[in-house]
Amino acid sequence: MSTMTRRQFLKVSATTLAGSSLALMGFSPEPAVAEVRAYKLTRTTETRNTCPYCSVGCGILMYSLGDNAKNAKSSIIHIEGDPDHPVNRGTLCPKGASLLDFIHSPSRLEYPEYRAPGSDKWEPISWNDALGRIAKKMKEDRDANFIEKNEAGETVNRWLTTGMLAASASSNEVGYLTHKTVRSLGMLAFDNQARV
Repeated sequence: MSTMTRRQFLKVSATTLAGSSLALMGFSPEPAVAEVRAYKLTRTTETRNTCPYCSVGCGILMYSLGDNAKNAKSSIIHIEGDPDHPVNRGTLCPKGASLLDFIHSPSRLEYPEYRAPGSDKWEPISWNDALGRIAKKMKEDRDANFIEKNEAGETVNRWLTTGMLAASASSNEVGYLTHKTVRSLGMLAFDNQARV
């Protein structure tokens, strides 16, 4: 700092004293108050989820309006990236940004369907029926094709006729449990959506 003369010091002191005196007498500007407006998302319900498109697993925030308990069907009206998610930090790719169209598409499949052998049409079935059918078919295939020992007599416990494709948008814990379950069944063909 350069040296200040006595005259400059008195000018700065007098200006500071005058400015603070004027502020105390009411000549100060009014405090700025942020205006609170009612945005379209204030009455909505926020739900955190994971984008279903690719293997990145971006976090999304879905906003729904309506309440099923009060006879107003709940509907998602807005989707945006989750700023607190460690993967995407609030950003979304073009596919993720178009999730609202994906959800409201009239051709979206909302329940499992089954087509009987020889039939030309798909019929809706319940989730319990679909999962029970999958479990039954897996058991039949494992019982018919499980290899306990190889030609040398060594225990191998292999099931080579069925494979598993895991979802990569799941958490580490779900991935770990899926891997352990599939390997305990003897499946060798195991891959992840991230590599497909």
